[in-house]
Amino acid sequence: MPEFLTELWRGITTPVAPPDDKIIWGTALAALVVVLAPGLWPRARHLATVLHEGGHGIIALLTGRKLTGIRLHSDTSGLTTSRGKPRGLGMILTLLAGYPAATVAGIGGAFALDHGLPLVVLWAMLAIFALMLLKIRNFFGLWVILVLGVGIFALNWWGAAEYQQIGAYLLTWFLLLAAPRPVLEMAQQRRGRAKTSDADQLGRLTWIPALGWVIVFLALTGGGLVWGFRLLAPL
Repeated sequence: MPEFLTELWRGITTPVAPPDDKIIWGTALAALVVVLAPGLWPRARHLATVLHEGGHGIIALLTGRKLTGIRLHSDTSGLTTSRGKPRGLGMILTLLAGYPAATVAGIGGAFALDHGLPLVVLWAMLAIFALMLLKIRNFFGLWVILVLGVGIFALNWWGAAEYQQIGAYLLTWFLLLAAPRPVLEMAQQRRGRAKTSDADQLGRLTWIPALGWVIVFLALTGGGLVWGFRLLAPL
């Protein structure tokens, strides 16, 4: 293995001391402001959409479906298409994976930070972006992935260690705090509209109605937030 890769791997996997409590709570507060502020959320929601569509794509591949493409739109919506049986466990799991994906990524980040590995959080997110580039099928989606990816790469490569740690905490808190909000938005938007949400599609494929799936999504994202909070909070 080349020496620079060995050094990179050592830097990623070597634990560092936890930051001051003020940094942990400060990044949590900053992430909460981003999620709740009307002027910030529409922009930050693109990251949640990236994870949502990435979740669909990963599970589609793991269940044997053929992933044909991912699109990200300027209104923060997205679309992941795959080929395979229109019914069955694979399709159900693929539809189920979208909304909890940010929570799963956030919990993974919380575990890494709990073990003093902030660079694992940042490089893992960069790896997700790189994999999604292979399946992005529209220009706006490509632009979103590149902007996010270049920003995290710059922090990884040139950022000071303390800023990398702050970035990892901010990103992890954001994923955990942001995950429930798209579920609530989906529950509001599906009223009186075409029933095309993940919950509605799952309702047609299973014996659980769409409202039941909304509750499942809220339970998963809310429970993940509590779990992540217990890992991150200096209590």
